[in-house]
Amino acid sequence: MTAGPRTNLPDAECSILHVDMDAFYVAVELLDRPDLVGTPVIVGSPSGRSVVLSASYEARRFGVRSAMPMSAAMRLCPQGVVLEPHHEKYSAVSHGVMSIFGTITPFVEQLSVDEAFLDIAGSMRRLGGPREIGELIRTTIRRELGITASVGAATTKFVAKIASTRSKPNGLLIIPVEETVPYLHTLPVSALWGVGAKTQEVLARLGIRTVEDLAQTPVSSLRKLLGVSGQHVHDLAWGRDPRTVTVTRQEKTIGAEETFAADVSDDPTLHTEMLRLSHRTAARLRSAQLQCGGVAIKLRYADFSTLTRTKRLSEPTDSANAIYAAATSLLAALGERPMSVRLVGVRADQLEPSLGLGHQLTIDRRDENWRLAESALDEVNRRFGKSAIQPAQLFGRPTDPPP
Repeated sequence: MTAGPRTNLPDAECSILHVDMDAFYVAVELLDRPDLVGTPVIVGSPSGRSVVLSASYEARRFGVRSAMPMSAAMRLCPQGVVLEPHHEKYSAVSHGVMSIFGTITPFVEQLSVDEAFLDIAGSMRRLGGPREIGELIRTTIRRELGITASVGAATTKFVAKIASTRSKPNGLLIIPVEETVPYLHTLPVSALWGVGAKTQEVLARLGIRTVEDLAQTPVSSLRKLLGVSGQHVHDLAWGRDPRTVTVTRQEKTIGAEETFAADVSDDPTLHTEMLRLSHRTAARLRSAQLQCGGVAIKLRYADFSTLTRTKRLSEPTDSANAIYAAATSLLAALGERPMSVRLVGVRADQLEPSLGLGHQLTIDRRDENWRLAESALDEVNRRFGKSAIQPAQLFGRPTDPPP
């Protein structure tokens, strides 16, 4: 993946890229459903209390957005096709995306499964300028993974992020240093990091509605309005962002959670859900070749209060059986619950790479038998579809709710 040495590169100062996949979860689902390309597609569970994980651009035209309640999304776009999420697919494609980034530069800061900052200063002599490298990334992702990406290039992370957002979908935008401030000053103040709906309301009362309005406001006035963040947003309004690309550290937790259609108060239902979430979490651990040294559970009650409890394991594991045992012991230790449960979650903490055999060695033969069975389940489900085989306790249950 080389383009030969280059000299006198145009826009060479724009050495920070922000690369963001376009409607990532939808795009991955459409790899298996090409018949739905160009139609309104919503990824998420159709159950009443679930939320939208992702929406195609066709669905977004109806006002559907990520994190919106599914019931609201279906009212806005009743013709939308709802697809259940498949997190193991997203993890696999995400790994492919990050691997492509790694062929461009070792300086990659992964922000989520589908976006990252790249520092390409050391790659431009080998691969060309920001435009050539941006197009190389987009072309490679499209060819090797079948999805599209948008790329922004600038001298700072903040402006690169704005550039990728403004180039969506499937585009590339470079904002040179001399155009940075003029470009920023054409944008609404909401484009600035840290300026949410409430901050917009406060600023609007003083007539500050654009980035230029904010840039021309004295810092002292902004500090009175916004506190310590006044200096931060003022710097951004002038294109100042000193942060560098920080190479991403290993993922710290892997987990899954479920919001029930109706509040749950009985232990058998909670145990069944915890078993399914433990299998989802363990499968993701094995797919990432990781094991966990701790387990946590999360309960959200009917009044929306949330409780978490954690437990350190005697030895690292990637077995659903071990994770489930730890999760149910944490639940039992809580004693009588004050009210019914709205949401339950299971999380694997203290992650570390698996050993050569893919798991921690153990002298307990039962642990090894469980793990061998779960590894066989992984293989069957990869070949014949998700949940082709599952524990008998989970028969008749939904198989893959949103996180």
